[in-house]
Amino acid sequence: MDMQEQAAQAGPLEELAERLRLLQELSGLGVRALARDTGLSSSSLSRYLNGRTVPPWPAVVALCRIAKRDPRPLRPLWERSSNPLPAPPKSSRQVQPRPRNDLPRDLPDFTGREAELAAVFAAVESHGVVAVDGMAGVGKSSLTVHAAHRLSDRFPDAQLYVNLHGFTEGREPLDPDSALRMLLGALDVPSERVPQEGVEQLAACWRSELAGRRAVVVLDNAADAEQVRPLLPGAGPSVALITSRNRLVGLDEVPPVSLDVLSPQESAELLARASGDPGGPGSRLGRDPESAAEVLRLCGRLPLALRLAAARLRHRPGWTVGILVERMSQGVDEFDAACAMSVRQLDRAQARLFRLLGLLPGASFDEYVAAAAADMPLNSARAVLEDLLDAHLVEQPTAGRYRLHDLVRGYARRACGQQDQPAELERALGRVLDFYVHAAAAADSAMPFLSSGRSPSAGRPPAALPQFADKHAALGWLASEYENMIAAFETAAAVGADVHVCELPRFLRAYFARRCGTTHLNVLFERSLAAAERLGDPRQLGEAHSDLGFARYNAGRMAEAGAAYEAALPQLSRVGDVRSEAELAVRRGYLRWDEGHVEEPLELFRLAGKLYEQDGCPAGAAHAAAAEAWALLQLGHREEAAQRPGGPGLDVPHTDPAWPPTLTARITLGVAVAREAPDEAVEHLHRALELSREDRHLHNEAWCLNCLGVALRQMGRYEEALARHREAFALLDELFEEHWKIRFLNAYAETCRLAGLPEEALRLHRQALELAPRLGHRHEEELAHRGIAAILQDG
Repeated sequence: MDMQEQAAQAGPLEELAERLRLLQELSGLGVRALARDTGLSSSSLSRYLNGRTVPPWPAVVALCRIAKRDPRPLRPLWERSSNPLPAPPKSSRQVQPRPRNDLPRDLPDFTGREAELAAVFAAVESHGVVAVDGMAGVGKSSLTVHAAHRLSDRFPDAQLYVNLHGFTEGREPLDPDSALRMLLGALDVPSERVPQEGVEQLAACWRSELAGRRAVVVLDNAADAEQVRPLLPGAGPSVALITSRNRLVGLDEVPPVSLDVLSPQESAELLARASGDPGGPGSRLGRDPESAAEVLRLCGRLPLALRLAAARLRHRPGWTVGILVERMSQGVDEFDAACAMSVRQLDRAQARLFRLLGLLPGASFDEYVAAAAADMPLNSARAVLEDLLDAHLVEQPTAGRYRLHDLVRGYARRACGQQDQPAELERALGRVLDFYVHAAAAADSAMPFLSSGRSPSAGRPPAALPQFADKHAALGWLASEYENMIAAFETAAAVGADVHVCELPRFLRAYFARRCGTTHLNVLFERSLAAAERLGDPRQLGEAHSDLGFARYNAGRMAEAGAAYEAALPQLSRVGDVRSEAELAVRRGYLRWDEGHVEEPLELFRLAGKLYEQDGCPAGAAHAAAAEAWALLQLGHREEAAQRPGGPGLDVPHTDPAWPPTLTARITLGVAVAREAPDEAVEHLHRALELSREDRHLHNEAWCLNCLGVALRQMGRYEEALARHREAFALLDELFEEHWKIRFLNAYAETCRLAGLPEEALRLHRQALELAPRLGHRHEEELAHRGIAAILQDG
């Protein structure tokens, strides 16, 4: 029995110690040298290696780094060893979500390709990846999607699909950074675990997430090897199926499978199946074999063209095959012959909507944006889309969503240029951009964050917008439309629609807080500010400066955030936008607190409360009151803090129990009354923790755990307090935004000091001293100095 097998049969603490000793062996260092290189004391490290004490998670991470091993596989074992909180309810983030399946619908008339399918499965079996290449319209996507559906039983954890747009007319290929973020989002990886920048870091995160999953990933329409290489799974059970018009010669390790057009027999079979022809001498195709052969020739034996031609026969029972040939002969090439013939059968409204679909900036679309583009009622757009679906001019990868094949999109765009006036196309594109801004605003208002309260001024609202029953529906819509909205933002920037460039990111803030992190949001707001400067509108300029400051603050760029806020203040005061002034006051209050000021933040929070009340916004007033109470608590005014959030924080009715002011109020009350009413304190903090987990927000979950540790420390329950702090830092170690740790280090260190762990406390305070000056957190810097002084005085 080897060492790992023995560890697996022991208890969790013994198993963890055994794994740590393996790490020491891999490092090649003695205990003293290993302790020095990890920043631990020799005595503490000995206790960890002997299984007498559960190490803090940062210590486990430090040992893994020395041994050059990924610490994440040890996380579940460490949690079992650390006596964590009881398992959260089933709705929490720790319950495995339902497996994601993004695969487009498998074609019911998929025909032939037996040899090619066998080659795909053989490559997947031997290498875990395959690259299918071939000319446009030859059926690469259909083949790989069909293969992925057949593989889904063997890879039940996720079935993912992403269109890389390597050859999509009117669109730049999807860069690996964006593709990786989409794939990680599809796996429901919280934004806090997704690296903020760097394709290599993103690719490593992607491979790590796939390492424990059995997933099949379709990477469709790749431009070249460089685009797709970072997206490949690493070691582990997952597989990838790639398609490209080019042979990906740069991927030497990936077996290629090249597709040619269908054989004559396969072509004839597909034409019969897709047209509903029963076969035999008496059928339409059987009565006129020469015309049937001419259809195959005119379609170039391309599956997509054959399906377009077959759709005409299926929906025109009075046609002979000879009539079909006559109509197809008016086309230019194999594909245009089939496509032009199908389009000629549309009525005026259907043909117009088809052409305008070629202008849509995103990869897929729903009936709402189609209705907006054509300026037609929603029911009419829905009916026309169904007609286009029947004609095989649009595809329906999932219920309620549509897309155009790249060849069809190119045909539609060319038809726009030939048949529509430029002014009409400009108006249609404007309606599409209007839709995305107003739909994003509607989704934002359903999120549990304080919205601006101001309707978007970009364009006019479309006749129909999606309805969102709650934040989950809004989040789902934002996730499905995210790529389209970023494409709409880029389109707005390209055509000079500056109001849209200003406003679209503003309504995506809540979504970015959950899914996309801060780096991309900073870039969007930088471009929004440039657009606002071009507009010269003081309201837009003030809000753009304020929003950019908000993004800078959340990225830990404090000095830049302060400069942006200072630039926003005179612009918003000039236009008298009370709601935006109140929001800016709250933001400035948080920044000034972190910068080490005391009175000014309280004054700003109180000013914000007055402005919100003046504007008739009780939710905003509750937000400001909760912020003020939290600041009072940090200053040691526990009684005043406990009284302040009790009314406005908890009593303002809101449909979401995890509404931020309510969450802040619960945490504040829990810490404030910890000494006098420990049961009440624990109840508030456990409820806040439960809500944060249900809300699937890692930052808030870590915050709740850290504050629970502070409250338990005040009750003298040091071991429990240390366990909660360790859990908080276990979550923080999943964050790739290191600046968040500054908000938790000193509290954890103080608990360590009072629990008799001065060396650990000193290490944490010193870590805070290293981070705080670099980030501009003067308040935490001061707390670190005080904490070190207390340790030295004790010792």
